[in-house]
Amino acid sequence: MAQIVKDQYIYEFSHHHEPAAVITCGDTVEIETIDCYSGTIQSESDLVTDFPDRKPNPATGPIFVEGVNKGDLLEVHIQKIELNTFGVMPTRSNRGILGEFITETQTRILPIQDEYITLQDMTFPVNKMIGVIGVAPGENAVPTTTPGDHGGNMDTKDVKEGSILYLPVFHEGALLALGDLHAAMGDGELNGSGVEVGGKVTLLVNKAENFMLHMPLVKTADEAIIIASAVEFRDAVKKAMKEAVRLIQQKTGLEFADAYRLVSAKGDLRVSQLVNPEVTVRIALPKEWVGI
Repeated sequence: MAQIVKDQYIYEFSHHHEPAAVITCGDTVEIETIDCYSGTIQSESDLVTDFPDRKPNPATGPIFVEGVNKGDLLEVHIQKIELNTFGVMPTRSNRGILGEFITETQTRILPIQDEYITLQDMTFPVNKMIGVIGVAPGENAVPTTTPGDHGGNMDTKDVKEGSILYLPVFHEGALLALGDLHAAMGDGELNGSGVEVGGKVTLLVNKAENFMLHMPLVKTADEAIIIASAVEFRDAVKKAMKEAVRLIQQKTGLEFADAYRLVSAKGDLRVSQLVNPEVTVRIALPKEWVGI
């Protein structure tokens, strides 16, 4: 199994990067990550404002996948997510939906033990997920803070152990990278932070045959979930809906209006995050309706 250590990372998705590793379709790879603050916050006396020159969201990689070319669909099986022993949740002025009510910068360190997270006297279960995962985009570089059709900072909690993520490929080798693990994060990432943590991720990487997507899709045990990002919320929803209708038509042969009806009758619109440079939404459909 290939292994990539956490000191090999990027701050933007781009086809100009030299690969940190080369694998082939069907390989398993273990990827070590640092948290979105590059490991700089180690105690509650460390504040995010203490590091004004630090770039956010380092993503380990990129990984060149032999046998994958432009126009293909990368198939990423998320086999295992292992977390470090504590997570970080800062608050600061004007960050998140209610940031105007925060008057001082503050850090909380949240211990993680036995699949539970502790904040002060409160405990709640771990819900491990990958915040940033993507491939090199088509043309211009995209910062790892920003989501898009290439993936990136989607902050989608269904990108978790046991799920399969599908990403359209824009360049030979795909150039896959990931980071920004969360021990837990609610839909919306409402204060601008999940329980930010470093760790290790084990992936099996392959190529999906005879299928095409315009944007990321994650498959869970029961659902096929289309992930779309845009500057405006309504535009992201419209984008996801168009892909949902297209996929249902492709699977069933239904006319547009009937596929549109099915999306309205059974598709669930969910908000992944509202705090990044582009917002991310997703539409969940019954897995059998999509056919991937």
